[in-house]
Amino acid sequence: MRTARSSGLAALTLVAAALGAPAGADRDIAAEDFGCLLEMTPVRGFYVSNLHGDLAATLKVAHSETGGVWPPGSVVQLLPNEAMVKRAEGHNPATRDWEFFELDASAEGTSIRARGFADVNNRFGGNCFACHVQANPGRDLICEQGHGCDPIPLTAEMARALQKTDPRCSNAPELTAEEADALAALQAALD
Repeated sequence: MRTARSSGLAALTLVAAALGAPAGADRDIAAEDFGCLLEMTPVRGFYVSNLHGDLAATLKVAHSETGGVWPPGSVVQLLPNEAMVKRAEGHNPATRDWEFFELDASAEGTSIRARGFADVNNRFGGNCFACHVQANPGRDLICEQGHGCDPIPLTAEMARALQKTDPRCSNAPELTAEEADALAALQAALD
């Protein structure tokens, strides 16, 4: 008996084949794929994982001093409410196969507010792709200081505080005094 999910996967495979994406080389991404940010692997202030189970390949590029092409399935997150996922080669050449996600994170889990390639905006109103496309050649759209992207409107302390207050995390560490102050300043700026 075919389920709605198996029918959906079959349709996705047909669409991927029609668009030139290798069938079976990618899979649909669901809200359940995004959990507690702090359970991912930390790299210089952001977090990574790999939906295909190839964390070693993801970490190899993440730790490279010169960059490189991230492997399919790589997930990169700075904040609990946004993510980018590397899709299979050919999935969307314009974004170098990165799909961008705006997420709602709560103690009950994650829901996807928006997803796409060149048309997803974050909660600050910035277009994800428009910022990430500025990354220096060889960085595969990954923005960090010195990679050519516009700076984000958050301090490092604000980012750490948001990471530590991910509502999906049950054992999050305590905020430092500096992080608590930064979170209060961010909240005041948003009010």
